[in-house]
Amino acid sequence: MFYKFTLHLSLKNRVYLVNAIVLFITLIGASLMVLYTYRIEKIFKTIINKNVAIFQSAEALGTSLVNQKGFVSYYFLDNNPDWLAQLREYRLLFDEHLVTAKSLIEAPWEKQTLAQIERDYKDYIETRDKVIELYKVGDRKEGFVLHQKIRESFFHILALCDQFKSFHKKQIQEAVDISQREANRLRYMALMGVVAVIILSLLVNFIFARHIMGPIHELVLQANFDGSSGDSVDEVVALKQSVLGLIEDSELTHLALKQSQTSLMQSEKMALLGKLAAGTAHSIRNPLTSVKMRLFSLARTCSFSESQQEDFNVISGEIVQINKIVENYLEFARPPKLIVKKMSPSVVIDSAVHLLAQRLSSYHVETKILRDGPLPETLLDPEQLKEVIVNIMINACEAMKKGGHIVILEQEAYVEPLKRVDVIRITDEGEGFPQSIKGQMFDPFFTTKEEGTGLGLNIAFNIIHEHGGWLDVTSEEGKGASFVITLPIKDA
Repeated sequence: MFYKFTLHLSLKNRVYLVNAIVLFITLIGASLMVLYTYRIEKIFKTIINKNVAIFQSAEALGTSLVNQKGFVSYYFLDNNPDWLAQLREYRLLFDEHLVTAKSLIEAPWEKQTLAQIERDYKDYIETRDKVIELYKVGDRKEGFVLHQKIRESFFHILALCDQFKSFHKKQIQEAVDISQREANRLRYMALMGVVAVIILSLLVNFIFARHIMGPIHELVLQANFDGSSGDSVDEVVALKQSVLGLIEDSELTHLALKQSQTSLMQSEKMALLGKLAAGTAHSIRNPLTSVKMRLFSLARTCSFSESQQEDFNVISGEIVQINKIVENYLEFARPPKLIVKKMSPSVVIDSAVHLLAQRLSSYHVETKILRDGPLPETLLDPEQLKEVIVNIMINACEAMKKGGHIVILEQEAYVEPLKRVDVIRITDEGEGFPQSIKGQMFDPFFTTKEEGTGLGLNIAFNIIHEHGGWLDVTSEEGKGASFVITLPIKDA
């Protein structure tokens, strides 16, 4: 009879029935657990919470004391005032933890112990300050002798902190033992509920494997075959129809096609660039070579005035820059090959500004360099870094159609984790750009200019990346743009 009854239940109703029984047993077990949790909670509130708070405070007290160890020795070795600054921070931290601990204790012996720690610590601090003063005035011998004596005071205070902490650790352990006994009782009560839930879970797993996973497995084997027998229509048949619909869905195919189309377009752009680069190299390099030879000949045979010599140097520099641009255009798809030397980026900036002097004047643009002193020396390729700076400054000039100012701010900074870097911020007064295109600014072939190639900022980004740094930009439409070059300071 039971078998025939269950046969007429739909899969949904069978699962609901078993889940209802599991839920009923779980609610009974949960109710009993709640009652016992109130009892356990009372134990923890009256004993553990207080002792844990005092234990944590005592542990923090000991830790802040241990953290003070060694700074006076470090100061003795190199006279660096930063050690004393860190020592003051840990001293303030110790005072804060001491105040916290005093606010939590109630027992007389606890108050007496903390009072003893406070007195001994005060004496220790006074003596340590004398040692520091002796080191500061140069009496290192007497300071060292007194320094050896205060170490005994340090370990005495640390022992008192450990004693205070150990007592409350013992109190916590006693409370844990009490809660353990209550937990054992709860386990026995939960055991019967767990056994019942396991049995019912096995039943649910049987229904799931027999009536859900079986048809799904069959559906996988017969992907395009309708295996319904027509005896009954339930959730499994609906699942089969849904899976078949998903198989026939063309969304994934459409997405893959779209991705392939994007990749193809990118490949076509790269191929076009290769052809353009080859034609550019053939058409420009030969005339450039001839011009460079003529300039070399003129430099050896002609005598120039000071202004003429300056013009000649600018022309030579521009020819070198054009040749470099052609090389970068050809090698855009490959990582830049750096020829590094140790020097300050400030030298490169001055060279770039001098090189662009006449061009800046033609754009009616004035340049202002803000620096406290030359940036620290690092390993860099001066020619490629100059190309980056020149590229950004020319873009800035073109963005300021009516002239304006370019401000170059040089700073030394630190980034995580305590890494020294040179920061160069180049800010203009141009039109800026909307935030919506910020993420595309350094992409190849992306440009807002009618005649631009979209490679300048991408090449600049790759050059800075090869230096181990990064190039970023911030802007508001109508309020100019600010390009930030960050270079790590390397010794070798």
